[in-house]
Amino acid sequence: AFVVVSSSPRERSVMSTQLASEYGASARTRTRDDYIDINRESGGPIVRYDGPTIRPLSNVRAPSLDEIWESTMPVIVQGGSLRTWSFANPQVDAVQVLFKSEGRPIDADIDLWNGPDNTPHKMRVYVEDGARRTFSAIIGTPRGPNSIAVRNIGQLEFPLDAVVRPDMQDGLAASIASVVSKAEVIQGGSVRTWSFNPVVQSVAVIIKTDGRPLNSRIELLMGPNNSKQVVEIYTEDGVERPFFAIVETPEAVGSVIRIKNTAPLEFPVYASVAPYTLGEYDFVGDSYSFNEWPMM
Repeated sequence: AFVVVSSSPRERSVMSTQLASEYGASARTRTRDDYIDINRESGGPIVRYDGPTIRPLSNVRAPSLDEIWESTMPVIVQGGSLRTWSFANPQVDAVQVLFKSEGRPIDADIDLWNGPDNTPHKMRVYVEDGARRTFSAIIGTPRGPNSIAVRNIGQLEFPLDAVVRPDMQDGLAASIASVVSKAEVIQGGSVRTWSFNPVVQSVAVIIKTDGRPLNSRIELLMGPNNSKQVVEIYTEDGVERPFFAIVETPEAVGSVIRIKNTAPLEFPVYASVAPYTLGEYDFVGDSYSFNEWPMM
């Protein structure tokens, strides 16, 4: 966590002592450069408030991820175990799937079961830190009844908390769709990347097709080939069951979303990626208003 840097040496010493006492570090007087990351292309040094205020960009009043976790009792899925949720109501045409942990890695498979021996949607999810970056996705469930199967393929020492619930009108899917404005074509075997500045706290992702199968790999990158979150997707119909997700990017430096179409050339996909929520920042040395800081 970063703190606001004071211009007064006495105040700066007090704040560094408080930070050290909270995290068990050795107390010392820290200089301004200790808390600043410089993004030369985007306008200068910044530091983040401790506990930033999150501002959603969606005009749909959907519950935030924090509100969902606070209002829903999660189910613990132990390492190596399987848990299923069934939805017999035909009006449930989409389901929210959320994972988190106590800071340990998450490695899980998600399957949509629609009838015997029919799995029209599959996902493989890896998250390096399930407390810092939770997993949130929407799975289309037309023509019910349907069942969602979550298998924790991690070891016994890596349990995860799972929330699976219906996504009704004005839910996460509508909120995600309201912030994206355009889709880009990714041909089979091609890769597309999107870069985001530190002000972006989470990113909305939508991937769909024109009715053909969807095979893609989504990665959240921090540095060269350093994947913090990886999702591998298969959908037999990218129109009926598109992929909706919210990728959290709570970093003090920029993040990169990389999407690869792992299907052959004959199966293009249409990807939409846009900022979903913004954090509150303090700009040191330069004067920027909240809306002037570039998001991408």
